[in-house]
Amino acid sequence: MKSGSFLLLLSCLFRETDSLVVQQRISYAHDVSLSMGLFGGGSGISTIPSPSNRDKQAIDSIKAAVNKPKTPSFPLVECDFPPLAELNKMGDGSQRSANQVDDANLAFTAKLVQSLTGLPMIGPNVVLLTSASAPSSFLNKAKNIVKKASYVGSLKDGIPDSVEKGSIAVLVSPSSAQDYTTASKIASDGVVRSIVVVNGVAKGQKSIGNRATMAYFLKPLTYNSQVVGYLVRNYPNDWATIDLISNQVLQSYKDSEILFGDTNTPDLRGPGRLVQKFVDERAIQSRKN
Repeated sequence: MKSGSFLLLLSCLFRETDSLVVQQRISYAHDVSLSMGLFGGGSGISTIPSPSNRDKQAIDSIKAAVNKPKTPSFPLVECDFPPLAELNKMGDGSQRSANQVDDANLAFTAKLVQSLTGLPMIGPNVVLLTSASAPSSFLNKAKNIVKKASYVGSLKDGIPDSVEKGSIAVLVSPSSAQDYTTASKIASDGVVRSIVVVNGVAKGQKSIGNRATMAYFLKPLTYNSQVVGYLVRNYPNDWATIDLISNQVLQSYKDSEILFGDTNTPDLRGPGRLVQKFVDERAIQSRKN
């Protein structure tokens, strides 16, 4: 083999090895599970979940928030995380990718609803709502996938009068300003015990106010087009910026320290700068060694 071809082969092998190492570090990212009962809770620092344990971590956090929301008079609970394994929330923009996102959101919602319903005949009942602008095909898919919901319908039709106030509503993938307004009104009016918003789409900074409880949040933080850390929130734990490679908590935050003004949206600028600085400092130290 010519020397030029040999060097090219080595280069390709090293690139593949580096890629595998990154994937393995993502797969084995540290996770400390919350110890909870049906609607229990803990305290401490939020952690990065392993891919296999993400749904459990999210569901445990949602249960804790339903049981004890930040604002009891406004029991709107939110979770926001990339539903696809590739950590790309909206995929590549194709219809196929959009369908994958829909399927992943409904698969998680089915697990959530089953967990929230508790024991048969004891409850609480859980109703599932889709966006008022969602197509009928998505509503029909939701009815087929989320079997444990006592009612499945569109937000535009509201919550039936027959639904008890002790029930929990789950709103999957709201996608318009009207969806968020309606969800907030349901929370304010005490129509149900709690309304859980799962992975809202087209959410503006002011779509949901800071009286709501962010139960679960997982946002990859990138640097040079690579995931290098996460902003994480597992309620009732504090928010945390975590380095991917070392799993080190770089900084933790209360709601008042990370949310934009009176919104329920975190400011990602600080966490982004923090992980970038940490990566740069690690690279400098590595060169010295």
